[in-house]
Amino acid sequence: MKLKHLVILACVWAGIGNIAHAEQAEIGPPEKPDLKLGFIKLTDMAPLAVAWEQGYFIDEGLFVELEAQANWKVLLDRVITGELDGAHMLAGQPLGATIGYGTQANIITAFSMDLNGNGITVSNDVWDVMKPQLETRPDGRPRHPISASTLKPVVEQYKDKGERFRMGMVFPVSTHNYELRYWLAAGGLNPGYYAPQRGDTSGTLQADVYLSVTPPPQMPATLEAGTIQGYCVGEPWNQQAVFKGIGVPVVTDYEIWPNNPEKVFGVTEAWAEKYPNTHLHLLRALIRAAHWLDENDNANREEAVKLLARSNYVGADEKVIANSMTGTFEYEKGDVRKVPDFNVFFRYYATYPYPSDAIWYLTQMRRWGQIAEAKPDDWYMKTAARVYRADIYKEAARSLIEDGTLSADDFPDLDAENFARPGQGKLIDGVAFTPRKPNAYIDSFAIGLKGKETP
Repeated sequence: MKLKHLVILACVWAGIGNIAHAEQAEIGPPEKPDLKLGFIKLTDMAPLAVAWEQGYFIDEGLFVELEAQANWKVLLDRVITGELDGAHMLAGQPLGATIGYGTQANIITAFSMDLNGNGITVSNDVWDVMKPQLETRPDGRPRHPISASTLKPVVEQYKDKGERFRMGMVFPVSTHNYELRYWLAAGGLNPGYYAPQRGDTSGTLQADVYLSVTPPPQMPATLEAGTIQGYCVGEPWNQQAVFKGIGVPVVTDYEIWPNNPEKVFGVTEAWAEKYPNTHLHLLRALIRAAHWLDENDNANREEAVKLLARSNYVGADEKVIANSMTGTFEYEKGDVRKVPDFNVFFRYYATYPYPSDAIWYLTQMRRWGQIAEAKPDDWYMKTAARVYRADIYKEAARSLIEDGTLSADDFPDLDAENFARPGQGKLIDGVAFTPRKPNAYIDSFAIGLKGKETP
């Protein structure tokens, strides 16, 4: 932590003065300055680590404890009970909780933590079957993106043996679940349906590929043990498979859907209403941290890698974390490619909680049966607006512009509607995402529930 922040902290402990900056007086001091925030050990928790290490929390009069959580369910439960004030969350978690899929609780987000950042990895044995089917570049390396259709021969082999082909993802309402399902279905493989109305939340009804939950840090070991044949996870756990020589990442989520929303910062709706100033100060610190991570063409990424490698944050080898955080990604061992946007924290207005992001998640929940009944388009719009709180984000962003911390150019037009994230177009299957017509979008897929269908 910088010296000036230690001095400020010492003054607070000594009871000397009010550390709030003059520009913060317009928002008002935080109602609750002492906070405990949760995260999972993934590189995309970086804004939280940076906000702490760079002193941005202290600048906002916040005394924050960051605490790693065992898994996404524990994290969500602890936010709901108040043991955590807020947390690094899967982008679908506030939505899933609010609509009552799994645990019911009103969770909101006013900050998108990052874009992209995931990959899909398969075991070496599976890769050996996939690879001969692939087109190659002049250098002999596989041409990307790789279609899930190349998995079909492997899946058929398992069926012939009377076995299930299994893949891991991190949580039922995770981006990873929906990205993996999207990729599989685009290749003609059914990832299975949920039927909560019948008490079946396995997500494996009619499945060609059977998906199950595995916590992110356990993915490589679970793959190595043969319990699963592949997985979708965030970094550094795809690169870890390469470094350990146990698997091959075959596609990144950037290749499935460029600049897709990934994680968010979530709090309960009741907490946000009780501590509005605290919430705004938190958002200011997180926005500044995201800016630091991307400024000057990622000039701070090497420093960020060193932070994240610490055991209290991600706790993985620096080389593994650096592979993706510094703009490269390794597929097969030695096949290192430039992917400058693998991790995006601020550019492309990454921090803004666009309603279209929420609507995409809701369409996938309906497509695979987590939303058991058909909903009108208006329901998607209202749910997105309730959970993804751009109004709160705008207030924090305006304050950063007004005090000169950031520029208006760093944000989308804060007086505009900003419904859809710029550039949200076609995904890997060529299907255009139409957020204002969610039901038409759902009905456009060859594989997935349509209209009033149930599994």
